[in-house]
Amino acid sequence: MADTKYILRYLPLFYEELEEKVVYIAETLKNPQAANNLLDLVESAILERLPNAESFERYRSLKERRYPYYRIYTKNFVIYYVVVDDEGPEKIMEVRRFLYNGQNRDVNI
Repeated sequence: MADTKYILRYLPLFYEELEEKVVYIAETLKNPQAANNLLDLVESAILERLPNAESFERYRSLKERRYPYYRIYTKNFVIYYVVVDDEGPEKIMEVRRFLYNGQNRDVNI
């Protein structure tokens, strides 16, 4: 696994959920600095995970899934991603969801 190169891809839903949380923090909570810090933290956490995307524990979902989910915890949020390995010679780390840690994950992902 150490020699595996991963391509990074994001689903639009991830961007929508991230934007929703960032706008809430910046505008409703009136803390734009915290919103920017969250964006930086999310970006660095994803990029740090990219070289070793499959080296972490899989998320145990109640649903049967084509690709197993993995998690990245950042502050009070969880980033969910899968590794797609059937679209060519390279593996894809596909970032799919950005949820508040308190949300019911089995309903949402």
